[in-house]
Amino acid sequence: MDRELLGAHVICTNYGFWLPNEERGSGSDFVRSEALTKFGPANPVTHRRSVASKPYDREIRRLAKDALRYPEVILNGEQALSAATGIKNEIQKYGGTIWAYARLPDHEHYVIAPPRYDIRRFIGRLRGAATKQLLADGLHPLKDYRDRYGKIPSPWGRLPWVVYLWTEDDILRSVGYVKQNPLKQGLPKQHWGFVFEFPNLNPKDTNRSRK
Repeated sequence: MDRELLGAHVICTNYGFWLPNEERGSGSDFVRSEALTKFGPANPVTHRRSVASKPYDREIRRLAKDALRYPEVILNGEQALSAATGIKNEIQKYGGTIWAYARLPDHEHYVIAPPRYDIRRFIGRLRGAATKQLLADGLHPLKDYRDRYGKIPSPWGRLPWVVYLWTEDDILRSVGYVKQNPLKQGLPKQHWGFVFEFPNLNPKDTNRSRK
């Protein structure tokens, strides 16, 4: 009998935070930027375990980031709040359940209930709403890097890292990790109006019934 997917822990990075040829491994199978090819080919991993704690050469990583087309995106507090407002508006309008969320300057964590459609598409929608809000507030971190057609590059990394959660213990462990993540970085405890305590669901997320 197939197991029921109960949730997912999703890690999303800003532009420049985690490169496709990261020495520790990445979720990419090719290097899009020609400037990065001199630092080696893509280094995809075939599992969903975190590789963040693996050792790596910090100087090579710094040089690779310096070779990027745009500067690495680091959100300040005002930008982080703007992005979160976009996420909140999207959830309130279209539904979706988030059990934990942490916004760090260079990446973010979600623990979510399974959406009505593909998880990566759902997260992409939230990131799009965050971008839209940053633009509306005049706070887009790459607003000074428009191309010749006036388009502003995305402030986000290309692909999220998804860890599937199959048990309540998995979810509770991930929620605890995400809540503690800002504190480990020396940041204040975070409270977000679009986060529901597990196992509660967003009332607008009508595709799932509370058990």
